[in-house]
Amino acid sequence: MPAPEKHAVVSASAAHRWLKCTAAPRFEEQFPEENSEYAAEGTLAHSFCELKIRRKFLQLDTRSYNAQLKKLKADPHYLDEMDKTSDAYIEHLTEKAMEYNSPPSVMPEIKVDFSDYVPDGFGTCDCVMIGGDMLDITDYKHGKGVVVSAAENPQMRLYALGALKRYAPIFGNSIKRIRMTIFQPRAQSEPSVEEITHEELLAWGESIKPIAQKAFTGAGEFNPGEHCRFCRGKAVCKARAEKYSAFEDFKDCVPNKKQSDGETTLSNEEIGELLVKAAGLAAWFEDLQAYALKTLLDGGKIPGWKAVAGKSNRAFSNAEEAVSAVISAGYDEAIVYERKAKSLAELEKLMGKSEFNRICGKYVVKPLGKPALAPESDARPPYNSAAADFKNVAK
Repeated sequence: MPAPEKHAVVSASAAHRWLKCTAAPRFEEQFPEENSEYAAEGTLAHSFCELKIRRKFLQLDTRSYNAQLKKLKADPHYLDEMDKTSDAYIEHLTEKAMEYNSPPSVMPEIKVDFSDYVPDGFGTCDCVMIGGDMLDITDYKHGKGVVVSAAENPQMRLYALGALKRYAPIFGNSIKRIRMTIFQPRAQSEPSVEEITHEELLAWGESIKPIAQKAFTGAGEFNPGEHCRFCRGKAVCKARAEKYSAFEDFKDCVPNKKQSDGETTLSNEEIGELLVKAAGLAAWFEDLQAYALKTLLDGGKIPGWKAVAGKSNRAFSNAEEAVSAVISAGYDEAIVYERKAKSLAELEKLMGKSEFNRICGKYVVKPLGKPALAPESDARPPYNSAAADFKNVAK
């Protein structure tokens, strides 16, 4: 598994934040980075992906591959799902490689330098593929909570700038097109892709230079917004508190009319505007709650608040012994145990994807997910109730 890498102050992964809030990088320096279970799982999943790339494209021998695979599976953060998602990742890269007229160069976990555009800027590309006139960068994301789009994604563009710089001595001016793909198998069924020209990428890089310089030197300004989501200082940021505690702002969303004017209900336009403002307010309040709870659990004090035990469900201290006791008391095993078929995913892993599709493919359906409210900027297509009804009829 690759060793944890030191992060750049003005990093590519936080570019979506510092491009809008130029004060963020230096502000966040005062808060320690937290090593969550999710981050550890993501790091391990990336290690599976890298190993399988080396096996598929770089002729890693079987003995070394099996030894390294065994070591990864021994990691306490290992989940069976990582094998499946990394296999899907390799399948995607293989399909992509087959699009080239001749076998492309494939490089996993490549360190790139984009300091020509961002002071001290560096990062690591999950996979770089170069062939013909195409530079292709694929980023694997293991998370499933937040769907990430490749469209105008600054992290991917910075990686692309770094990859161009690294491989220019080898490929010269042959690269004309840049394709950037985000592969997020646990969150979206299809990869997200953006393709731009070499000239468009360079122009974008030039356009962000002054913004990156301001963010690096600490001369930036605070600009709270949706991009605060992963900021380490979001809960204690005064600029964010000032924005969301200014309740007077909500008055602007609703015209000052009396009920006698006949306006007793909100219009759809007013509801839309209130939803935008309230979403940020709700997120800020949740961050305050999380910060306060952690402070209290760590022994600190938040005047007027305390930590209490939440609701919990009963559980057996030893399920096997409890079930044995029930059977010993005279209850039939057929009543105590349930017979349950394996899930679709478990059967697919057991049989292999090709065999599963041959035997079960005609029985597989993917119903439309439950409708959820999202801003218009969300990359997902609008919910189609007619399509959902049609799928139910088809079943």
